Amino acid sequence: MSPLLALLGVIAVGLLVGRISLFGISLGTSAILFIALLAGHFGMSVPEGMGTIGLALFVYCVGISAGPTFFRGLAAQGRTMSILGAMIVLTGAVVAAAASKILGLPAELTGGLMAGALTSTPALGAITESTEQTASVAVGFGVAYPIGIVVVVVFVQLAIKFGLKEATQSTSAPSDDGMFAEGTIQRRAVQVVNPAIIGRRPGDVEIFNDSGCQISRIQINNYWQPLAPEYTFGLDDKVLIVGEEQDLRRVVETLGVVTSGDDAIIDADHQRKTLVVTSPEVYGRTLKELRLRSRFGITVVRIRRHDIEFVPSGRTRIEFGDTLTLVGEMPNLAKVQGVVGHRPRALNETDLLSLAVGLAAGILVGRTSLEFGTISVSLGVAGGPLMVGLILGHFRRIGPIRGSYPPAAQMLMTEGGLALFLSDAGMDAGANIAPVLAEHGVTLAAVAAAIVVIPLAVGFIAARYVFKLTLLQSLGATCGGMTSTPGLAALTTATDSSQPVTSYVAAYPVALVIITVAAPLLVELLAPLTQ
Repeated sequence: MSPLLALLGVIAVGLLVGRISLFGISLGTSAILFIALLAGHFGMSVPEGMGTIGLALFVYCVGISAGPTFFRGLAAQGRTMSILGAMIVLTGAVVAAAASKILGLPAELTGGLMAGALTSTPALGAITESTEQTASVAVGFGVAYPIGIVVVVVFVQLAIKFGLKEATQSTSAPSDDGMFAEGTIQRRAVQVVNPAIIGRRPGDVEIFNDSGCQISRIQINNYWQPLAPEYTFGLDDKVLIVGEEQDLRRVVETLGVVTSGDDAIIDADHQRKTLVVTSPEVYGRTLKELRLRSRFGITVVRIRRHDIEFVPSGRTRIEFGDTLTLVGEMPNLAKVQGVVGHRPRALNETDLLSLAVGLAAGILVGRTSLEFGTISVSLGVAGGPLMVGLILGHFRRIGPIRGSYPPAAQMLMTEGGLALFLSDAGMDAGANIAPVLAEHGVTLAAVAAAIVVIPLAVGFIAARYVFKLTLLQSLGATCGGMTSTPGLAALTTATDSSQPVTSYVAAYPVALVIITVAAPLLVELLAPLTQ
């Protein structure tokens, strides 16, 4: 069969198989690897170089996606989640190394088991690119990957079941600017009675910089009106607060008392607008720095980012592609549109020059070797593009080179690159899968289970009893550390709270980067001991 037709056929069949759901679990794009292993067993192959370009494109886009949160997560409020993510990955590496030494497993096979147990395809790519024994890597990944998915999903479901009371304490939330219930974001009508804040602007009250709450409106003559740019708190003012329950309680205590606002009228159709951030004047800056309320009389009451919606604080940093829900008077909304940069064409443009230069820079960085005595270290095709992607994603733009792409284009490049890489890796390994399985058999499944269960337990126990996180925060951070998107999916279907998602988002980028770097390093360290 033509290698090109074999490649397309494996991708198509793999994607179809990946859509099959059993007990709510599906393999997704990773199913391509299993179809490719089978195709390789029957002698099929792909065009030369496809796997390399696919791997570079995949990890580069992963870096672009993780960049905005990775470095800030290390230095800001996500530090605890970042520590948990790193702890889980490093525990997995220790368990894998111990299993390799005790059972005499080859280094490449052990690396594949670790990548599969932590469901990390970037780690699979990094190991594959750094070794010649690709068959063992792919087989180890293929054995461990389903185990990694199932164990985490089952653990999440059991934890939710036995911690049901705590997990379901979150309440419903409003849609749009907070008037209707739909999740954990809520609204409260509050009467201002605290004399300490009278005469001060909302931005000058510290709690609005620290908490995810915003004042969307003030009640005037039985109408909910957007705040004027010069608004200052007055005694007995009634204001509408939007935010999550735990933040709302603190804000209410600062302002005054909860009051009824159900009889007031709101003109949401003419006082609310949704805009997409494309302007370099906006992204990369915090809401406090932008001063949209004092400049335009506009309040950002919600932000949607990567399909996650939340209420921002003053310290929330705006990113390219964020969807902002704004409340204000119509003339002010029209003014701010040009500042935010709502231009559908700009949002949907993919800068191919930036893509080509970024990929080329990543490959060059990956080929650069650092000499440490007799040891030569390089990042390779996986590590180089990943690091360049992280840096570009963090800064969003370096000179004329952009570090951001439209969500749809980025998803296509990520999934397309992964599909090319998995097809190539699977078909290369398929010819040797039978001998590897025959030699090690059930041992591989046992080791994979250990690499999943032990880091999972360590991370969850540390989250609950060392860092004192809530059940949902602990589960979200644990899923992030295990880089388990199916685990997060199982978690979000069991609760409406946003805690698991925010914890996952903080832990995931750190875990992803560490395992991508640690996995090939583990193989390199184990190789002399297992030969």
